Amino acid sequence: MFGKKAQPPIKSLIAQGTRIEGNMKFHEGLRIDGEVFGDIRASDQSSLLVISEAAVVQGEVQADHVIINGTVRGPVHARELLELQPKARIEGDVSYVALEMHQGAIISGQMRPLVMGAEDEKPLLKLASKSA
Repeated sequence: MFGKKAQPPIKSLIAQGTRIEGNMKFHEGLRIDGEVFGDIRASDQSSLLVISEAAVVQGEVQADHVIINGTVRGPVHARELLELQPKARIEGDVSYVALEMHQGAIISGQMRPLVMGAEDEKPLLKLASKSA
């Protein structure tokens, strides 16, 4: 369901060594390798946000597809899919429709599945297998 949809291209990059202070809005895809102190929100549908291993975000994060392998201090809202890679560290509440969490990822907060459609429909939870 979620894996078959084409991801939007990453058109913006916050490079390692860069520090942004203030709230941000972005279109389509954004990759963060640096530091952001403020809220990050996708301003359109079909958005992709990648927070790399070296990245630190202090603020609220909101996008359709969120991939985290760095540190986020604040709530995370994935309107479709949240991927937590092995070095992901989240200090805040997390909401998602589908979740993929690798071994080693840490969440210090509440996890709230978002239900799309019928009230009795359960959110998709995918367990990531450990690569050899």
